[in-house]
Amino acid sequence: MRKLILPLFILFLLFGCEAPADNVNQASLASRSGTTEMSPGHFSGVLPEYWYQGKAELNTYELEQIRYGEVHPGQATLIFVSEDFLTDKQVKNDNYTNPNSAPIIKTNMFRRFTTGLYDYSIMSSVFTPTATDKQPHTLKVTTSLQDWCGQTFTQLNYDEDKVWKQQLRSYFERENDQNNNLNADFLEDEIFNRIRMGWEGLPTGTFSVIPGTAYLLMTHKPYRAAEAKLSIKDYSGSEYTSDAPLKAYVIEYPSQERTVEIVFDAESPYVIRGWEENYSSRGKRLTTRAILTHQVMEAYWNLNGREDAPRRASLGLPLQ
Repeated sequence: MRKLILPLFILFLLFGCEAPADNVNQASLASRSGTTEMSPGHFSGVLPEYWYQGKAELNTYELEQIRYGEVHPGQATLIFVSEDFLTDKQVKNDNYTNPNSAPIIKTNMFRRFTTGLYDYSIMSSVFTPTATDKQPHTLKVTTSLQDWCGQTFTQLNYDEDKVWKQQLRSYFERENDQNNNLNADFLEDEIFNRIRMGWEGLPTGTFSVIPGTAYLLMTHKPYRAAEAKLSIKDYSGSEYTSDAPLKAYVIEYPSQERTVEIVFDAESPYVIRGWEENYSSRGKRLTTRAILTHQVMEAYWNLNGREDAPRRASLGLPLQ
């Protein structure tokens, strides 16, 4: 038995945590040659009064997530809230003594699923100013990925040089710690926030876009902009439902053979009903899918006592 266990354990270490494949170039943070920033920003819109109730919108999604050449069941939590944000320090305005403050909409997204024996989780935070005429670009994105093998982290900060300063902290030797500048028209990660500000302001056509940071962390792709074809259409499928008419925003990356589709209400406050992400994993064409199942408005930061745990049922979340 001991002779069997050792080879199996070695196989798990080799394949379970999926380091970058030998035929994948080492991740580079340099932006694609020829990509330039365009000003003013490509987005417009106004955040509805819905967001100024002193509460956050909490959403739970049934999740099917691509990983390791399979689709794994799980759960996603998507939290939207308006905040005041310090544009120089790029952190939440807590003390209101710094004049460099701007209103933003913030997304926190959690994805939790299992890959066989072990747990897997991804968290992303996106900070997007709502005054698009004054602050046309998303200022900050952070994404971290955790499993039993270790964790990786990336952060993007838009600065006065009109580039996104990007950090990568990885437990993989071939990625290691990296810092560089990224040029692009905008970020895939900011699209949810932009939809919530009004889908009429979404750009269509061909642009240079930095793909979703969670996708880049999981696939070990180079951190640079890719050409993307963007379109809006009426949603005509059956996976997503709503009392309001539905729209779909589609992002196609020809060079990655990857497509992202986000389905949302065409009426304010433009609820995100779900999304799909289609690409190849270990030689198989697969689809990540998230479908909205629960939604509440809560000042959740005041509900952190043990007596508040039963409220998790309203979001379809486990009590522990």
